[in-house]
Amino acid sequence: MSTQDETAVLPDAGERSLVVLVDAPSTIERRMIDRWLADARKGRNGRGLEVLPAEGEQLASRLTRGDNPLLVPVRVVWSPDPEPDRTLLRLADVLTRGWALRSRARAARRGPHHHRVVVGRPATVRELLRRHRRERAQPDTADFVRFVARQATLALDRAERALTGNRFKVPREVAGQIVGSAHFSREIRRLAATTGRPEDEVATEAATDLESIVASLDPAAVDLFSGVLRPMHQKAWTVHADTAGLEPLRELNANHALVFLPSHRSYTDPFVLADVLRSNDFPRNHVLGGDNLRIIGLEQLARRSGIIFIRRSFGGDPVYKAVVREYFSWLCAKRFNLEWYMEGGRTRTGKLRPPKYGLLSDVASAVETRRTEDVYLVPVSIIHDQLQEVHQMAAEQTGAAKTPEGLRWLMGYARAQRRPVGGVHVSFGEPLSLRSALNASHDPALDARPSEDPHSAVDDSPARRLALQKTAFEVFVRINRVTPVTPIALAALALLGVRDRALTLSQVRRVVEPVLDYVDARGLPHTGVESLRTNGGVAEALLSLRREKVVSAYTEGSEPVFSIEPGHHIVAAFYRNSAIHHFVNRAIVELSILEVGDLTGRDALARGFQAALGLRDLLKYEFFFPDKETFRAELIQELTLIDPDWRTDDGDVARTRKLLLQSRFLCAHRVLRSFVDAQWVVAERLAEHDPDTPVDEDALLDRSAAVGQQLLLQGKLHGPESLSRELFASAVRLASNRGLLAPSSAAREGEPDLATRRRAFAAEVRGVVERVVAIDETDATNRQESAGVRP
Repeated sequence: MSTQDETAVLPDAGERSLVVLVDAPSTIERRMIDRWLADARKGRNGRGLEVLPAEGEQLASRLTRGDNPLLVPVRVVWSPDPEPDRTLLRLADVLTRGWALRSRARAARRGPHHHRVVVGRPATVRELLRRHRRERAQPDTADFVRFVARQATLALDRAERALTGNRFKVPREVAGQIVGSAHFSREIRRLAATTGRPEDEVATEAATDLESIVASLDPAAVDLFSGVLRPMHQKAWTVHADTAGLEPLRELNANHALVFLPSHRSYTDPFVLADVLRSNDFPRNHVLGGDNLRIIGLEQLARRSGIIFIRRSFGGDPVYKAVVREYFSWLCAKRFNLEWYMEGGRTRTGKLRPPKYGLLSDVASAVETRRTEDVYLVPVSIIHDQLQEVHQMAAEQTGAAKTPEGLRWLMGYARAQRRPVGGVHVSFGEPLSLRSALNASHDPALDARPSEDPHSAVDDSPARRLALQKTAFEVFVRINRVTPVTPIALAALALLGVRDRALTLSQVRRVVEPVLDYVDARGLPHTGVESLRTNGGVAEALLSLRREKVVSAYTEGSEPVFSIEPGHHIVAAFYRNSAIHHFVNRAIVELSILEVGDLTGRDALARGFQAALGLRDLLKYEFFFPDKETFRAELIQELTLIDPDWRTDDGDVARTRKLLLQSRFLCAHRVLRSFVDAQWVVAERLAEHDPDTPVDEDALLDRSAAVGQQLLLQGKLHGPESLSRELFASAVRLASNRGLLAPSSAAREGEPDLATRRRAFAAEVRGVVERVVAIDETDATNRQESAGVRP
């Protein structure tokens, strides 16, 4: 940087007085600005200007004079500090907030060529006064002076970021701005009226709650926090980011807040994403974390790095809920970006978990109440080739207790990441306008239903809840679209497709090659899967799984054979499931073609689509589907891949079925078997349950796990990956959605009794399992005929 900044010039105030507000915390900075102002005065042809500090009594006196001068803030910006990284000293600086003074002192010692004067956007006193009266609860003179000083600081921050980059965007005096706002005061009065509590008591509680969640963004703290935690992923994984997906976001972020909504598989996900955004000059996100992650010794540093710690559940606390909503609205209005994980925790199965909508509702309220014009939701896919923690997560699926987070846990977790594992892949999906999504999902027919809470400041009607649900599902659909297929996922797909059998390298390659052809035909995102067309590439993927004790190898025979390590089928399914969503529509088409029977023409197409919708409903708690019209179009694309001429021969389903069953690529058994097996186990337990006795869901899950183990030993289930408590829980949610749990659900007029409906549910799932088994048997026969060896 140079001492003379040709781009920083004072604006023309016309006939108004020009008042320069100087933000100079040190004497040396004030001298630098004075020298710069001396040159500026020469260019004003004798016209005078006033120079005042950007806050304090002089500013107060000037603002109350009664005229309408143009206010222009100025500041010195220092070049980055090249001092070597000394972590302990930097930690002390951050915790005492001494980092800013130290950086200025070091810059001053390096000489005047390391600074630059910047000019913030000017504003007249009357313009600021109008904004103050609109935004503040108590628009008195003292508050107006503070408001002007804060606006000067914000204007200078924006000018400074043009030089230093967007990653230095930081919030200022957040709690004070929110508490003093007119909107917050109205919210306090509303809460006092609805809860019957004194207004000052509610205000005190709200202010305390706000202080407990507000995060700051000290640049030094952000860098230090990243430096402390970066080793948790830097040694284990090589980060591969789709930076092309960031370019549209950069333009949107100039005018709107972004909400990053990543998939969640590892505790390191926030640190990986932060590094990707930082290296691409995006501002630091405000990242939401649960109270369980408040680790003593790191909490203060984490909060100054933009981590917002909130309660994991607060629906029963209206004051806390309102405070979170106000804070989110403030952040969105000021265009600070947010980040959280809608699944509510790390996936235990490798695929996306059902989303939680509470935080999305809080952001939506900022758009609905016009606190901000719009917010853009950013789907983010983060997947890892392998994870050390996946074994613990798999154990939790069979009843193991979750390890509580804490400092000791963190140290152990960090030690586990010290060896290389593979790659972590970050992809950004198409951003979604929250305003457009809410409007598109709006169903006027639901508006007539009453809100559950008529006193709520936020619409809680069925129409709004449905709109939020559809929006969240669309985000997850977009995450799935950009999630790449990995070699590890396809290797696991191959080995899980056979029961208690080992495969040679050539046999695995023969299973995978048709999948690779399908990936190419669909143009699916992938990471190096072409290597699986060779035995060497297959060996590399299998040996990676062997190092993580997911796959075992027998090497004493004529050639090595590979199989899933006993007891680790759920781990293998975790890796398979990271890509499984790309094949679900194909699996549904395969099963629908078998369902059509001898129908032809339009009848066949209608029956096939009806069967597909039935499967879609059966799997709606396992996978995320787009709207029905998009889903129909996607099924037609899948059908065309199987039979390109299906439209031209009066819907000859017999020919299409023959082409399908002779295909080298059949996937329904590899994709859906574990899910429908788990549903079948639960459905049969419900069918045998006394319809007059309430269902204890935990007992139902325990009973399903016990009987499922028996059925596995009898060979009636395909593999141990079906015995996942999370899969059983999804099946129970489906049964609940169909009204099959509570005895009172049978009371609707004209509907079969509960026992009959439960038996029908079990028969429906059993029929799907039978069709999946038929696809499996056909695929095995096809491989036997083509290779001479039946794997």
